[in-house]
Amino acid sequence: MSTTHSLTIGIERFQDTLYVTMKAVGKLTHADYQAFTPLLDGALSTIASPRVRLLLDASEFTGWELRAAWDDFKIGLKHGNEFEKIAIVGHADWQALMATLGDWFISGEVTYFTDTAEAINWLCE
Repeated sequence: MSTTHSLTIGIERFQDTLYVTMKAVGKLTHADYQAFTPLLDGALSTIASPRVRLLLDASEFTGWELRAAWDDFKIGLKHGNEFEKIAIVGHADWQALMATLGDWFISGEVTYFTDTAEAINWLCE
């Protein structure tokens, strides 16, 4: 069993829209959210009416630690109205289900893709 773990995050602002890219490898931890949440909160605090478009590369993502899943849920509660679009790129049925469930917790759209280029095109529409 592989214990490879990493989280790569990019945040770019164009007018009132934040474009966030994330690549999760392995299982996300509470420490990952302790690093990511202040970055997101800080970027959102600079915009009066922010919109977020997120590209999540989950192709090597295996899930969350329990506390990290709770952290993810809290972000959805706090910022769910600010997310316009979330594109999840992966290769597993449970990741497609994750997109469906995520759609319940944010005001925007969550869509699952198996092709990164298609996901980026959809985010930019």
